[in-house]
Amino acid sequence: MTSGAPAGPAYAVLAEQIRARILSGDLAPGARLPAEQELSADFGVGRSTVREALRSLASQNLIQTTRGVSGGSFVSVPTIGHISAHLETGVALMAAAERVTVAQLMATRHILEVPAAGEAALHRTDAHLEDLRRAEFDPSSASGEETYSANQDFHLVLLRATGNPLLEVITAPLFRVLGTRFGRDHAPDGFWACVADDHAELHDLVAARDSDGATTAMRRHLDHLTGAYEQMDRLSRG
Repeated sequence: MTSGAPAGPAYAVLAEQIRARILSGDLAPGARLPAEQELSADFGVGRSTVREALRSLASQNLIQTTRGVSGGSFVSVPTIGHISAHLETGVALMAAAERVTVAQLMATRHILEVPAAGEAALHRTDAHLEDLRRAEFDPSSASGEETYSANQDFHLVLLRATGNPLLEVITAPLFRVLGTRFGRDHAPDGFWACVADDHAELHDLVAARDSDGATTAMRRHLDHLTGAYEQMDRLSRG
């Protein structure tokens, strides 16, 4: 290694160098990393250092290692669910440490989901409409867990209908943190009926490709949710 290399354990320095190559795209998703012996020679470190660096990268889900004749270490192929789960961990820790409030979480949803509803109306497919319909529920017969799951699914379908996968990656963790951290079991009277009505309206507007109407309806829907979640948060702290 060069004299200008960053300070720290040798394995951490090597891991950071490989990480930088992955994040820059120099090592593409699915690419095989050089063998341990080659990495050891290239970077002038022992094979134990290489193995520790690879373990560090694997713990960050940047690489996956397989055994056997065709095995080796490969750059991970990203998935929406996988990336979103990592983001959820960070958001949940912030909520647990009271570094983020219900109002802030919902404000972020407003920023993302209000314009997304308009985009969904413009870009949705018939398949998206079918998925939205399946996510609707009858609040008089569905259980609390079923209604919450359907509510989340409805919003996820709208995000997918925009054609921008980053919206789901960023927003889905907010749904889950709000649902688990802030006490969905304390939903106020009439909450799920209001949600069901709002979803039915949104479905119709998206089906009609009414972008402005869908944007307005989503803003109103999230206003309803914000008040309810703030009430649920107060009750859970009760």
